[in-house]
Amino acid sequence: MDSIQTVLSALDVFSRAPDKASLETANSWLQDFQHSSEAWATCNVLLLSPEAPHAAKIFAAQTFRSKVTYDLTQVDVANIPSLRDTLITALQQYQTGPRTIIVQLCLALIGLALQYPEWQNPVQQIVETFGKNPTTVPVLLQFLTLLPEELSSATRYPLTDDDLFTKSSSLLTANSQQVVGLLAMYLQAPGVTASVQEQVFNCLRSWLNAGEVSPSKLAETPLFAFAFDALASDQLFDAATNVICDLIHETQEVDNNMPVIQLIVPRVIALRPQLSAQSSDPDKIKGFARIFSEAGYTYRALVVQHTEVFFPIVEAIGECSAYHDLDIVPITFPFWMQLANHFQTHQPVPPIFQNAYQSLMTVIINHLHFPPDSSPLTGQEADDFRAFRHVMGDTLKDCCVVLGSDTCLLAAHAMISNALSQGSNVTWQDIEAPLFGLRSMGAEVNPEDEGAVPKIMDLIPTLPDHPKVRFATLLIISRYTEWISHHPTYISFQLQYISAGFDSGDLEVSSAAGMALKFLCQDCKKHLTDFLPTLHTFLQSSGAKLHHEDKVQVYEAIAHVISAMPMDTAASSFRQFSDDILSELLAVTNKAAVTKDQMASVCGSLENLEAMLFVIRGFGEDLPSACKDTVTQTWSVFDGFLAKYGNEYDVAERTNRVLRWGIPFYGRAGRAVAPAVVRRLAALFDTSEISSYLWICGKLVQEYGHNGDEFVRGALLDVYQRSTQRLATILQTKLPTAIPDILEDYVHLAGLLLYHAPDVFFHPATFELAFKICIPILGVVYNGIVAVALDLFRDILAYDEFGTTSPYTAVIRSTFLKEGLPLISAVLDGLVGDFYEEKTGAVVSILRSATVLWPTEVMGALPSILGNIHNSKASADAKSTFLLDMGSIVKTGQYDKVRYTVLTLRRATRKARDRRQDFS
Repeated sequence: MDSIQTVLSALDVFSRAPDKASLETANSWLQDFQHSSEAWATCNVLLLSPEAPHAAKIFAAQTFRSKVTYDLTQVDVANIPSLRDTLITALQQYQTGPRTIIVQLCLALIGLALQYPEWQNPVQQIVETFGKNPTTVPVLLQFLTLLPEELSSATRYPLTDDDLFTKSSSLLTANSQQVVGLLAMYLQAPGVTASVQEQVFNCLRSWLNAGEVSPSKLAETPLFAFAFDALASDQLFDAATNVICDLIHETQEVDNNMPVIQLIVPRVIALRPQLSAQSSDPDKIKGFARIFSEAGYTYRALVVQHTEVFFPIVEAIGECSAYHDLDIVPITFPFWMQLANHFQTHQPVPPIFQNAYQSLMTVIINHLHFPPDSSPLTGQEADDFRAFRHVMGDTLKDCCVVLGSDTCLLAAHAMISNALSQGSNVTWQDIEAPLFGLRSMGAEVNPEDEGAVPKIMDLIPTLPDHPKVRFATLLIISRYTEWISHHPTYISFQLQYISAGFDSGDLEVSSAAGMALKFLCQDCKKHLTDFLPTLHTFLQSSGAKLHHEDKVQVYEAIAHVISAMPMDTAASSFRQFSDDILSELLAVTNKAAVTKDQMASVCGSLENLEAMLFVIRGFGEDLPSACKDTVTQTWSVFDGFLAKYGNEYDVAERTNRVLRWGIPFYGRAGRAVAPAVVRRLAALFDTSEISSYLWICGKLVQEYGHNGDEFVRGALLDVYQRSTQRLATILQTKLPTAIPDILEDYVHLAGLLLYHAPDVFFHPATFELAFKICIPILGVVYNGIVAVALDLFRDILAYDEFGTTSPYTAVIRSTFLKEGLPLISAVLDGLVGDFYEEKTGAVVSILRSATVLWPTEVMGALPSILGNIHNSKASADAKSTFLLDMGSIVKTGQYDKVRYTVLTLRRATRKARDRRQDFS
């Protein structure tokens, strides 16, 4: 057979590590081959031929599964029994492996059992075929394991929900008792291997999770006891742990499962001594931690109601939480969280649980300790530990819920005090860990607290000046700023402590100082207005020493204080700080040349200004006198700066972000300079191709596009025409996928013009070209660009669909007659390709509008458009059905049915995509 050699040649490509194009060609051919009717016979030969290469046999098995799942209609019903027998024969031939082939053949047989009702008792036949010989029992167990899993996700099969329910009943429910009996028999069979016993447990889990084996029925079999006994076996430990955890989980309806729970709990409690006996084996402790935590989590209501019986489980979970391996500790956290949630609404907390959470808090703070300086963490290990500390911090919050924040805070305070009392013998780790705990628990602090928090604040001046300690302390200040706002007497010292943090040579410390100042100014801004001159002096004297990121946070902090001032005072203060930045821009603009460091400094200053604008936002529609006349002066500085340096990417990005917030800050006062701003930005995009200039033009359209001012309209038309022409030129030499940022900002600008200034958008001199260059955007799957483009085309056609009164009808229709069919092609190609499902509605609207307006043209083009869509994306049958349905819609005028027709095509193509993903 020629096809056999062709398949072998295509598969051989993957073994030779060729170029990407060859791989894609071979993969595409193989996928197409899997769709063909010829694949049945070819793969039958490959699968059963001893001489076939290993890769060919695997491909054949995968293809059989694919064909049974998606293409069973290609087989005459009379030949399906023969297909079934072929698959069973192949499974017998591969009974010793490889496992990949066994799995694929089992799945093919399951698919056949689902779709071929004439196959009576398929499970019984597989049991009789493979269940009597010890050498074939592993194959049977694999089949039985996959059966419930496949039925739980059987959406790929052409079955209704009712059909699937009926099949599940006949294949699973009707056989569950027999399957449990088989599993019990195999588990205890003479000479049974540990490998088979592990398979038995895996199979049991599959049926248990599917709900086909109830906990009560399981408890009546030897499987129940053996699962616990198997924990003594190294090879069966993991499988037994999984079964026990799933069994416990399935008894979560405690009222309905009390008899089984009464059998489970004593066996679980009896495992507690193993925590000591196996303490040197983290893998074993992890398994026991899973069992205890699952039991505690599932039976948490019983733990509270029947504490005398269930509390040993809580104690065992506490031991697991205290284990040294931090990969194991978080297994217990969901239990502690849920139990804390219970006590949050059920007070008072019994003393025995208070003691448990007291111990837990101590344990967690001990886990928070960094290792000694002699063996520090590095790289990914250090990052993972830092991240995990925050997870542990959430458990400390659970302790606060149960014990009260004062109790927990005072306990951490006592740990720090005890550490400080050791004098020079204390390590920074012993102080930093409870400090971190205080930071985590700060979220639970009452801003009115007069007990624990003042003691913590009074402790800060006594802490050693170690970078890690200062870092943790600054983060505590950040977390407690709401409390400080209610106790403003502490502000002066906190500012001094923060200021000293900026002088640290440690980058983390100075960054934490910036964060602390930002939150202090944000929450305590009403108390800090008198400190603003001090902050200005601080920037003047020490600003140059600050790291860039810290300086941004300082400016953001200052902006929070300004926002709390009376409007006129705030405006004057803001102008004072912004004038410093504008002076720096002007100075750089007037220089003949600037260094790279000088330009980086200017860009940093622009970011500082952006931070202030972001916080302050504005002073209302009528600007205070201090700002009223500044818009022209400010733009004059920016205009000169951009004229000289606007083609530099960093300058453009930083300046545009300032303009982003400057536009709403000035509001209608900015209209005076809006035309000049738009024209400058349009010219800069034309010369630099930096897309953010289009982004800011879009913001200007939003703010001023609705205004009828002829100067604004003229500027908007200028940027529309220049950017459209420039993008058309760029697309002559670059693929759309190479310029996603430009396309995204352009299509956003176009959409805003359509909405705010349609007379500009539909200008005859530009609209046709804009329409044309937006079509390739539909092929760029990047950051939602496609969604915006689809909405744009939908809205364009909607202007003309419901009548001829639109002043833009003529230009829309003439443009569609030239460029509309490529649009329809791109839309359908995306529908069957990479469009997100939520944009199907936009596709429906576009096709509906186009078909209403131009039925003859659309129907005339559809055959060739559909013909260009590869069958691997949409089958020939799906495309034929779509064409017939669209023809019927046009003929009857029932255009509302376009939605159903599009959804039908999409569903068909999703199945094709699933097939490619499953069997590629």
